[in-house]
Amino acid sequence: MRAAITRDGALVVEEVPDPVPQTGQVLVRTLACGICGSDLHALGDPDAFTGIMRRTGGTPHDIRNGIVLGHEYAAEIVDYGPGTVRALPIGTMVCGPPIGFGPQGSGIIGYTPAFPGGFGEYMIIPEGFTMAVPGGLAPEVAALTEPFSVATRAVRRAQMSPTDVAVVLGLGPIGLAVVAALKAKGHGPVVAVDFSPKRRALAERLGADVLIDPAVESPYGRWSSLGVITGTMDRMAAEYRGLKVTDSVIFECVGTPGMLDRVVEGAPASSKIMLVGVCLQPDSIDPGVVAHKELDIRGSFGGSPSEYRQTLRDIADGRIDAGVVITGTTGLDGLKQMVERLGKPDEHAKVIVDPRS
Repeated sequence: MRAAITRDGALVVEEVPDPVPQTGQVLVRTLACGICGSDLHALGDPDAFTGIMRRTGGTPHDIRNGIVLGHEYAAEIVDYGPGTVRALPIGTMVCGPPIGFGPQGSGIIGYTPAFPGGFGEYMIIPEGFTMAVPGGLAPEVAALTEPFSVATRAVRRAQMSPTDVAVVLGLGPIGLAVVAALKAKGHGPVVAVDFSPKRRALAERLGADVLIDPAVESPYGRWSSLGVITGTMDRMAAEYRGLKVTDSVIFECVGTPGMLDRVVEGAPASSKIMLVGVCLQPDSIDPGVVAHKELDIRGSFGGSPSEYRQTLRDIADGRIDAGVVITGTTGLDGLKQMVERLGKPDEHAKVIVDPRS
């Protein structure tokens, strides 16, 4: 098959052997695959990326050589391996969480040699995680179920009440997905923050209630107007008096060094800070500020199969208009150039790869 494979840290289009499904696995033909920010991290800083994955129980493989990336996929069933139930007919369009397992071990699809990703013409996926795409859903939209399920998980882990104020910092594909997931759950107001006017416009289409350009206005300057008490003593005084207080949840979807410290400084007392953006470098915060503000810092990563299924239903039923974030497409031959262009936030949000073109 043709695939974009990593060679010395660069993407090279080559002919590579077709993957062969083993016990409990399905062979699929890739119809669409999103370029994820994690793919950009892996290509841009492979040592840091591989180090984080090893330290957290992920793939131990060096992605610089021999890896077919791509884990945000939609595909059609071509064949089944041995020991499969074969509940879905050949030709069914499917998607699923990027978790590979079988006789050859386990790993993240697109980051493990045994489980080549969607930047190639064919993939093997576990039958148990193969989900039929509802009729009428385009493959490029179905492929977005994975990144949007990441947002579904982040919102679930935030354990928000209906009155909480949500602030989304960074409107890349994951930040935009968080905005959509919040609105699908009925939360509001949702404040969307990004330097890019194009990305702020996409957030507005997904339902964001307040748009902020941090070059013009601090994302932490509207707490009072949103009914949020910022200071610890003022909040305690309100609680002692039996007054109803409004909580805030800040979704950090930027993932650059120093960002967490700025969030800690700007967060109101008793805020939850959800780390959704992936920062590959060590960062520092002032623990005294965290303690005195009683901040709750939580990480969120990936999406479970149940969260993936829920997200797929939300997209298929129209509660989430995932296709809004698609700003470009490419075939394999243009993939390397498109990866380079994705560094310009005003040009693209989400780009979909079609290995057949």
